[in-house]
Amino acid sequence: MGEETDSVVDRVYEAVKRMAVAYDLKPDERLNEGRLAARLGVSRTPLREALNRLTTEGFLRFVPGQGFFCRALDPREVFELYELRKAIEVAAIPLAVERATDAEIGSLAGFLAETSPERPGRTTADLTDLDETFHHRLIGLAKNAEMLRVLENVDARIRFVRWTAMNVDARAKTQAEHRAVVEAIARRDPAAAIAVLEHHIDGRLDRITAAIREGLAQIYLQPRRDESSR
Repeated sequence: MGEETDSVVDRVYEAVKRMAVAYDLKPDERLNEGRLAARLGVSRTPLREALNRLTTEGFLRFVPGQGFFCRALDPREVFELYELRKAIEVAAIPLAVERATDAEIGSLAGFLAETSPERPGRTTADLTDLDETFHHRLIGLAKNAEMLRVLENVDARIRFVRWTAMNVDARAKTQAEHRAVVEAIARRDPAAAIAVLEHHIDGRLDRITAAIREGLAQIYLQPRRDESSR
């Protein structure tokens, strides 16, 4: 019975997390727990467990006496998350150089070749997923599960901004920088890989603010896809 309950909580957690990441729940919107439970077909107990977990991970916020709210799109917070992302990835490079085998580095190079920007028909969501997958595999070369776990949380929390800023024209430049990082790791040259990676990840506050402004316009213009608000 305990495993069944855990499974329900995990399912609800993933469903609400998807809503929060994509801002199907509007920024600073209070969640109506009754409607959300009905929509997901669960009782309040597993829903509350999932909401508490998402609050701990930074996807929601809880206000005593008022309830749970979707997180805001705050430029300063996103900027700080970009800084954290860069710190994690840069710290992983020397470990990757030391620990990754030639075959593992070659596999990542092969992934870049297979996902070249020339293939037509990719959506913005596709491009964002490919970008995230590359960075997660890059961290994977360091063979440190905790680094990867933290990066996955950070990436989920900035995904909407990355999605807003992603386009096909930027993809070619992004891929070239990805290749340069992998080539430097293959040469066992951590300094060169870090130099490219730092430039690649750097997110200026003004650029992040502009992306958030565009994202907010999309959020409030898109058709409503949930019934969780008050």
